[in-house]
Amino acid sequence: MTHHNDPLAHAEQTTRQWLKVVAEQLGTEDRIYTHRVLRAWLHLVRDRLTVDGAVHLAAQLPEFLRGVYFEGWVPSKAPIRYDTAAFIALFAYEGGISPADVPATTGAITAGLDRLFSPGQLDHAFAQMPAGLRSELVGISPAMAAVP
Repeated sequence: MTHHNDPLAHAEQTTRQWLKVVAEQLGTEDRIYTHRVLRAWLHLVRDRLTVDGAVHLAAQLPEFLRGVYFEGWVPSKAPIRYDTAAFIALFAYEGGISPADVPATTGAITAGLDRLFSPGQLDHAFAQMPAGLRSELVGISPAMAAVP
């Protein structure tokens, strides 16, 4: 019996659904921008986690996004320690955006992914990070958090 189905169709469809949810949270239809900032988010979060934490988070990603997530990863260097300022600079560079746009962008990506991951998955991953970095990932800049 011959199957005519594309063996990658489901993986592609699932990835497109995830990108659509993130794009909606970002308020854009620009798939190139969405992919670029999501890739930056995935890499910077992955690099800040322990090896076990990074692998645990990756297990829930769609197949193609899991490939993006692990691209260039060096587990022997994990976790990479960087503070909030370094995170902002790295994200702005990797995402091709202004540092001022990082909190809103990371917050939107986190909100989209939180709808897609199992409940509590991101909270569990973020618990491994300093409070300032966690705030940045949910879209609260430390400077904004200090304002009464």
